[in-house]
Amino acid sequence: MNLQQLRCVTEIVAQGFNLTQAAQKLFTSQPSVSKIIIDFEAELGFELFIRHGKRLKGLSPEGLILLPHIQIVLHNMRSLRDVASECKNPQQGRLTIATTHTQARYALPAVIAQFRVAFPDVRLSLLQGAPAQIAQMVLGGVADIAVATESIAHTQGLSASPCYDWQHKILLPKNHPLASQSLTLEHLSAYPLITYEAAFAGRAKIDAAFKNAHLKADIVLEAIDADVIRTYVELGLGVGIMAGMALDALDPNGALLALDAGDLFGWNTTFAAIKTDRFVRDYERAFMALLSAPRASSGAQ
Repeated sequence: MNLQQLRCVTEIVAQGFNLTQAAQKLFTSQPSVSKIIIDFEAELGFELFIRHGKRLKGLSPEGLILLPHIQIVLHNMRSLRDVASECKNPQQGRLTIATTHTQARYALPAVIAQFRVAFPDVRLSLLQGAPAQIAQMVLGGVADIAVATESIAHTQGLSASPCYDWQHKILLPKNHPLASQSLTLEHLSAYPLITYEAAFAGRAKIDAAFKNAHLKADIVLEAIDADVIRTYVELGLGVGIMAGMALDALDPNGALLALDAGDLFGWNTTFAAIKTDRFVRDYERAFMALLSAPRASSGAQ
């Protein structure tokens, strides 16, 4: 029994029992994968897969029992390599962060700048997506850390830590009627609104606030990108509801005005999440500590 055999089994399962795809992922040929599995089954004394001719259709009853143990062995081997790498080169490695556009654009630059000073030999990658996609990137081993709002904190298999709280702001032209009115949900509901798509930046809090007030929000445009929302507010399409950090650097001499909206939509929390059963390197902990450090900004998605 060897690790190559174990990797073949898990990759075949991961590829939906398609030997050709499994071979491509393992950088070998389909006949080689077939031979490895046949030899492994001969060594075990039973078949791991249900077959239909030369095609694999699923795991056998014995295969279903064995698979979790194979996965544990491979996971432990990966952890062992990570620990060995940490012992040998604690200041070197690669850190892949999965996050949203607004985090990457507004929240992370200062953190990454500090991190690079402390860990100049760690190479960084930023992957972007919706919170659900971000969580899957970490669960699948594509990324090391997920940074997003509360939704990732409820994802099974992830261990999430709160980093900072933030609130929304309202973006509108300085000559807009709301600029001289008290800011209420009732007043907002009278105008077309531009805000985030449902999965992003505390949108659930926005929807809940209008619903609880028995008001209908006229959301004429949804986007995943704070800069896109701002662009369409500038065009006069509507009033923007945005993450506060995206408006912290708004030019006070410009044509747009940012108003605090925390009392209307409440507080949101940004979390950093890692896979629960994975060894965490010191520089990963350092990154999350920097992300959680006190800041003067109002946060992002």
